[in-house]
Amino acid sequence: MNPDFDIILTASLVSAACSIPGVFLVLRKMSMMSDAIGHAILPGIVIGFFITQDLSSPWLIIGAGLTGLLTVFLVEVINRHQLIKEDAAMGMVFPLFFSIGVILVTLFARNVHIDTDAVLLGELAFVPYDRLWIGDINIGPRAAWVMGILFLINLFLMFLFFKELKLSTFDKSIAIVLGFSPVIIHYALMTSVSITAVGAFDAVGSILVVAFMVVPAGCAYLLTEDLKWIIILSLIIGTVSSIIGYYLSLGFDSSIAGSITTVLGLIFILSFVFSPKRGLFAVAKRRKKQRYEFASLALLIHLNNHEGTKNEKKESELNHLQRHFKWNPIFSASIVNNMKMDEMVIEEENHLKLTSKGEDFVAQKKKEFFSTV
Repeated sequence: MNPDFDIILTASLVSAACSIPGVFLVLRKMSMMSDAIGHAILPGIVIGFFITQDLSSPWLIIGAGLTGLLTVFLVEVINRHQLIKEDAAMGMVFPLFFSIGVILVTLFARNVHIDTDAVLLGELAFVPYDRLWIGDINIGPRAAWVMGILFLINLFLMFLFFKELKLSTFDKSIAIVLGFSPVIIHYALMTSVSITAVGAFDAVGSILVVAFMVVPAGCAYLLTEDLKWIIILSLIIGTVSSIIGYYLSLGFDSSIAGSITTVLGLIFILSFVFSPKRGLFAVAKRRKKQRYEFASLALLIHLNNHEGTKNEKKESELNHLQRHFKWNPIFSASIVNNMKMDEMVIEEENHLKLTSKGEDFVAQKKKEFFSTV
């Protein structure tokens, strides 16, 4: 038995199993549904335990799945009336269900392992000690087998219904025209989320389940727009976070789940800042470029409009242009220098004049504008 390997393997399988449905939750703008389901399935787990008196019984998963579906159904019913938005509907439904579960645990299962700390936090450190036996043969951690099976099921279903999931996620109208039912696909996805969440409960708890469902997919979405690559990257990010987070917890003697979640958060921050298309730097660079392009076009049109008029000399004077457009000296000098380098304007005695290239450019832009009006 290698505890380090068992913990990393289990965490990686949890992340992989959660990432697949998590991608579609993020793309459907339903990320917090994972949190709602992750808390709301508690009464289903408790009732399943009351029926079987066995924490390893499949009835716990069935009860959790049914409770998760009921949560989704109630949120949809409330949201359908359009009096309350979906986020508010989730905020009303899942605290109700979670509170019912906590009350049931408090009243009837005080001395049972199903307690609020275990449900919320989980403990990956205990994974190596809960083994799965076939006769006298120890085949590994029970949680790793459960999450491995759930990962394979989610992966198989995604491959089988990839086209349906993609269409119903991005364009429900086309899905309906092609004969797919977005409602059935939606509830099938929520069932997958519910079953995956309860399967991961005992190993990592709902906090890390929500993190694995939302953060890797969110990071991948910032890095690429290709759905297949979003799925692949979310799997990679979840696995890498599990490995780094585990060794980070050893170094700081801290919670494994907390360390993994922290690593996920740091990766998200890096993606948010440095994403090539959607990152803060990329957006700032794009806005700066757009500002320069707009200012340059405004300058060229201004010169063109006053060309040959009695105010031409005044309107083409550098200091007047700076005051007219309310540009600061540095920005104004940068725009003028760029225009001169692009051979759009020439400077004569502190005045600007359009070149033939600049006149052609303005004429083309005006033609494009009026053709769209």
